[in-house]
Amino acid sequence: MKFLLDNWMLIAVAVSSGGMLLWPLLVGGANAGALSPNGAVQRINREKAVVVDVSEVEEFAAGHVGGAKNVPLGQLEDKLAATVKNKSLPLILVCASGARAKRALAIAKKLGYEKAEVLGGGLKAWKEANLPVEKA
Repeated sequence: MKFLLDNWMLIAVAVSSGGMLLWPLLVGGANAGALSPNGAVQRINREKAVVVDVSEVEEFAAGHVGGAKNVPLGQLEDKLAATVKNKSLPLILVCASGARAKRALAIAKKLGYEKAEVLGGGLKAWKEANLPVEKA
């Protein structure tokens, strides 16, 4: 007990630094569990992943991941099965920032696309990784 009382400041520093190291794990981070742009490229090249952009038509026309198919979020439940017929292929969901794609992930999983993933950071992260963008 005397050790704790004599070294309370050292113990406080150790506990607070440990807390700061664990904080990102506890809060999850913005892109926790999301696919990185490089990971997406690997899925596309190795596993023939299908990229579905859930942005609106105007946003899609302004720029999108090469080879992506556009199915706006509001139409996803109705049109995804017709757009991507093979549910065993990996599915990468993309939007401008990743927020809509996260909502789309729940819909895709509900429709039976078990290998569906979100591109963390969306098209913005794709561009920041200097990966090619197509325009319609």
